[in-house]
Amino acid sequence: MVRDQIARRGITNPRVLAAMTTVPRHASVPSDRQDEAYTDRPLPIGAGQTISQPYMVAYMADVAGVEPGMRVMEIGAGCGYQAVVLAAMGAEVFALEIVHELAERALPQLSSFKLANLHYHEADGSHGWPAAAPYDAIIFSCAVPSIPDAVFDQLAVGGRLIAPVNAESGDHQTIYRWHKATDGTLSREKLISVRFVPMTGAIEE
Repeated sequence: MVRDQIARRGITNPRVLAAMTTVPRHASVPSDRQDEAYTDRPLPIGAGQTISQPYMVAYMADVAGVEPGMRVMEIGAGCGYQAVVLAAMGAEVFALEIVHELAERALPQLSSFKLANLHYHEADGSHGWPAAAPYDAIIFSCAVPSIPDAVFDQLAVGGRLIAPVNAESGDHQTIYRWHKATDGTLSREKLISVRFVPMTGAIEE
């Protein structure tokens, strides 16, 4: 998977590749989809949600510039696969998932990894996780119409925020990367077109 689907598509960051090699994707895939666990595609995990394709998990970690010791918040954590990869890279990870069914299933599974630097919480990611802020990187693993101000406020100076933002037309999104300068201003960079499940919660209201 790592050699053929990730490295050959241009991901060269050794920390990303090592984490993707170490973390077993099948542990986060439903029992009836085990034969597809290492295919490069998103897979359903219940409640209308999916586990992201392996390449996209690697890509998001790469463009976020995640390094050991960084504080990283993931919004829309689902089964927790992306969060485990980030924790395996040495980051202190704060993962949020609003869907009770997914959080209830993910928590015992994640505890089996015994990662003291992974914190998973059932909550509405629209508000972020202010008690643990600021974050050196914030990753949305779900599509959003816009970034809530409350989340931008939790990004550290010098930090990066990665999110798939809904296109004006069609059912795809564009991943953007924001960077917070020392004076607090935000710059935005357009990256690639993708398709993610939509974010739910207060952001819909």
